[in-house]
Amino acid sequence: MRAFPKDDAGLGFLAKLRGPAAIQDFLNGLRINFESDGETCRSPLQVMAHKEAHCMEGAMLAAAALWRHGEPPLLLDLRTAHGDDDHVVALFKRKGHWGAISKTNHAVLRFRDPVYRTVRELALSYFNEYFLDSGRKTMRSWSAPYSLLRFGTRWLTAQEDLWEIPRALDHSPHFQVLPGSDVRELRAADPIEIGAGKLTEWRPRGS
Repeated sequence: MRAFPKDDAGLGFLAKLRGPAAIQDFLNGLRINFESDGETCRSPLQVMAHKEAHCMEGAMLAAAALWRHGEPPLLLDLRTAHGDDDHVVALFKRKGHWGAISKTNHAVLRFRDPVYRTVRELALSYFNEYFLDSGRKTMRSWSAPYSLLRFGTRWLTAQEDLWEIPRALDHSPHFQVLPGSDVRELRAADPIEIGAGKLTEWRPRGS
């Protein structure tokens, strides 16, 4: 595996994030990036400069922290039906089982402890939580583990937005949750689930 850059690259803060739980706690402390000035895809270094992140930015920072401590920087993309947003998490493995680190503003689609034997099991653990305010369940596919090592080291400290990473992730192999003809058989989320799904951790500034 490619060596992580020296801490003098401005990434020394990652040394303190030892283990998935510490990384998740750190991400939880960052404000959500509401992209009020336009869409962004910031590097981990730029996330720290702005002290906010959305799911893709949080996943890349988490992957960077895992890499800093000798683990591969892996992403997992959860792709949705039209009308909903995809979600991206960072993957990690403990004793042969997969877990995930997640940056989200909602009460669902969050951290996963490493209890899943396969990435498929982990990805499908998000299925019943993934719905619109109407209750319509929207998760349709998940990606194979996607390594950020293919982008070298520039993605860690780039000043510009890293649009090439989500594009490449979106075009990487994905696996369908269920045949399209079976979607209409899905039961909508209950009202209590919909209410819980509306809980948020952060509000836009000024609201």
